[in-house]
Amino acid sequence: MKLLFKLQSLKLFWTLKPPNRTFHGHPRLLSSDVYSQYESVRQGKQEIPKYFNFASDVLDKWSEIEKAGKRPSNPAFWWVNDKGEEVKWSFEELGFLSRKVANVLTKECGLQKGDRLILILPRIPEWWLVKVACMRAGIVIIPGTSQLSAKDILYRLQASKAACIITTDKLAPAVDSVASQCQLLKTKLMVSNGRREGWLNFTELYQNQSDDHSCVKTRIQDPMIIFFTSGTTGFPKMAQHSQGSLGFRPLLSERYWLDSTPSNVIWNTADTGWILTSVASFFEPWVFGSCVFIHNLPQTDSAVILNTLCRFPIDTLVGAPTLFRMLVQNDLSKYKFMNLKYCISGGEPLNPEVMEQWKSQTGLDICEVYGQTEMIIDKNANILPPGQPGEIAIRSKPIRPLGFFSEYLDNPKKTAETERGDFYVTGDRGIMDEEGYFQFIGRNDDIIISSGYRIGPFEVENALIEHPAVVESAVVSSPDPLRGEVVKAFVVLSPNFSSTDRERLISDLQDHVKKTTAPYKYPRKVEFVKELPKTITGKIKRNELRDKEWGRT
Repeated sequence: MKLLFKLQSLKLFWTLKPPNRTFHGHPRLLSSDVYSQYESVRQGKQEIPKYFNFASDVLDKWSEIEKAGKRPSNPAFWWVNDKGEEVKWSFEELGFLSRKVANVLTKECGLQKGDRLILILPRIPEWWLVKVACMRAGIVIIPGTSQLSAKDILYRLQASKAACIITTDKLAPAVDSVASQCQLLKTKLMVSNGRREGWLNFTELYQNQSDDHSCVKTRIQDPMIIFFTSGTTGFPKMAQHSQGSLGFRPLLSERYWLDSTPSNVIWNTADTGWILTSVASFFEPWVFGSCVFIHNLPQTDSAVILNTLCRFPIDTLVGAPTLFRMLVQNDLSKYKFMNLKYCISGGEPLNPEVMEQWKSQTGLDICEVYGQTEMIIDKNANILPPGQPGEIAIRSKPIRPLGFFSEYLDNPKKTAETERGDFYVTGDRGIMDEEGYFQFIGRNDDIIISSGYRIGPFEVENALIEHPAVVESAVVSSPDPLRGEVVKAFVVLSPNFSSTDRERLISDLQDHVKKTTAPYKYPRKVEFVKELPKTITGKIKRNELRDKEWGRT
């Protein structure tokens, strides 16, 4: 993997740059826009405000600018689906509708500031309305993916002590099957045209509500969102974010990763349960008054995505690495994108081979986003010199960066385990060169130690994907009586190689890796699979494959 990103001080979100990438310029914003109003805070001339609420201090301010005719005419929110339906909201309309929803939550459901609400909806407009409404009422939002099982929902309801859940008629039966075990759950709202016993109909309630609602006053440290985040072991942890860490943080950034303006249209394809959707389809675009574009895809379909980019004036495309791996399998010369200029990948590293294919076929670079300020340290929290591998960490003392999550809720032990000395440890490993650029090696728990050699799976996967037979691969450790563990590759084959002799192909892939990277890194075991297990974000579940190899399932 080539040079990725360079250390600079006090940056909270980072764009990982491919070689020779030149960032697009910073077009002059409106002198009266929301971002410009915090210039003195960014320059250190004024302190970070004690009170802040994203709904009133950002969205309502854009509504005022819009009504004054000082914002471009593009919508704040633009939603389409595969049935030809379309929704467009201005910031004024977003405010009007979200205040009605806030009244549903506070009056009809009796929720108060600090109460927790689980929100499990697909990419439908109501997801955005509820999020804004919760901020207006000071209710803590807990997003979840629609792929959650009844067991997953039970765990989240019990762990979070949520007082309310909002979901669709599809998941309502799963909620009902566990609701009796959740004594603190008081209200269930269903986004549906139908009815169900024990559930309030969300759509009917909010349409009949008044839009007269006063936004609560929230401190910048007040909790706003809780994400359930899975590790390699144990149950998911509750990572709590504040009004400041997600809402105010973009106002302090120097616009390096999205760099959007009120004229931009941004499409992020991530699932609503993932933090990237909150960042790239909510906070970051709306801080700059951009249009959030959503296509409610029932499943990831490369033809639909490519055609959407041709039909709509989308400036920026954001997605998981799997999105771009899938798109480059198509003949991109058949598509002419209407307005696409910037492509961003996040969640895990994207293979350079895919970047090169995308660049050669579209003329566009893919920038990778890594959402932390980095520093490389050893196991004793000592900063390492250039060229030595270590852990990527973030300096958290004496001043904790505003963009940090507050804590692992109700889990002080896990919160304490994330810190070592003056640093927050990310769990990633990397190397910094003499110029201050970082190279990602892999997750700490993904590192393979074979005969004393430390091997990062990503570098082996990079080598494999350069072979024409490989569409996708995942590399994990596998037990070996002689070497302790060896490299094993799970490979998804291109259809053109599906009938090739497998033993010969394995040998060919092994030789290819030996020539492409250090010979000791080649996969001694290769297994061909139809698909790889993935999270809702498209991230490969290496831990699932590794556990299977080691008989831990």
